[in-house]
Amino acid sequence: MDSSLYVYVEDVRGEGLEAVLDRITGYGVTGVTVAAAYHRARDVTPHGRSRVTLRTDGAHFTPPADLFGGLRLVPPVQAGAEDEPLAALRRATAERGLALNGWTVFLQNTTLGLADPDVTVRNCFGDRGSPADLCPAHPDVRLYAVALGRAVARQGVDSVVAEALHYGTFGHGYHHERSFVPLGPMDAFLLGLCFCGFCMRRAADLGVNAEVAREECSRIVGAVFDGDPPAQGEVTRAALTAYAGPEVVAYARARSEVVTSLVSEVSTAVTDEGSRLVFLDATGAVKGYTDGLPSPGLAAHDSWQLGVDLVALGDLVPSLGVLAYARDAARVADDVVAYRRSTGKDKELRVVLRPGLPDTDSADRLAAKVRAVRASGADAVDFYAYGLMPYPILDRIPGALST
Repeated sequence: MDSSLYVYVEDVRGEGLEAVLDRITGYGVTGVTVAAAYHRARDVTPHGRSRVTLRTDGAHFTPPADLFGGLRLVPPVQAGAEDEPLAALRRATAERGLALNGWTVFLQNTTLGLADPDVTVRNCFGDRGSPADLCPAHPDVRLYAVALGRAVARQGVDSVVAEALHYGTFGHGYHHERSFVPLGPMDAFLLGLCFCGFCMRRAADLGVNAEVAREECSRIVGAVFDGDPPAQGEVTRAALTAYAGPEVVAYARARSEVVTSLVSEVSTAVTDEGSRLVFLDATGAVKGYTDGLPSPGLAAHDSWQLGVDLVALGDLVPSLGVLAYARDAARVADDVVAYRRSTGKDKELRVVLRPGLPDTDSADRLAAKVRAVRASGADAVDFYAYGLMPYPILDRIPGALST
């Protein structure tokens, strides 16, 4: 079974390229998935040069002038990019027979969002309150995403692993935030919908009354802000129809056209550069990131909430990556089976597992989940992430792969 380990450029820089690759080769994986373009984060890095690592928005390479010249949005450049760390990784992985994949965060970029707030999502009240979330309907964002995909593909990677190439959620978070209003899941979903002019026009072109949808969202969430009790229960189309009305549901579903068309453009650009796109659906992370205890609805059934149409994407991209952030191996299996049914048998399906906390508390549990992934029809299992896990946790990987 194909496999890879997610790594950061900071891991390689801190521990040394050969030392890191020696360890990765020893884990028995067949590839490395490196963060070629990433977002802001503060991470505890147990074996890093710094034990707490601050990451910034931007690319670990110089953006090609022929791709970004004249574009409004250009990725910030990470410190040390002039040393060409991706080129060094490409050479070293090739010598060891390892695949190299370029992990690329597309539409999460606080630096760009703060500099140009109009390219970020706009909620039903007109607020630009999510500066990290670039709107996939905005023309400048779409040009940026296509150029970024091409740029990463040019680094010589075997695939471009696309994270955040869809809508985000209101709950994704900011660096320091406060809310003393008890928003329920459906209220948070409504507050996370983008009602910028571009999103509303695209929905209207599909026959949706976007203004009615916006008014309903602002009325419902505004009432909760004024003291009404929040809605309880999971976000489903049926529950949302009863709570907010059919026009809101139609508006939410219309977002899939925005995402599907953008993914198609990026995939074509990446293919033109001699690589291939792996589309990461973040629904599993939305549901289980914090504790590995996702709500009952399967990730494949809830991906529409991010504007992801799995059936449509199955016809457009060669590979789909899913984040199986769940403690229970049976739940992982159920999620994988549901994704496989949506994408069909001919598309590569990659499943990302965390070998440690919060959802994997033992080597036996990791092995059980790898077996579940294999038995459920996936083509590959990947592990997240080298720099975030203590060495004893990473040492679980070889045993899990051999089961």
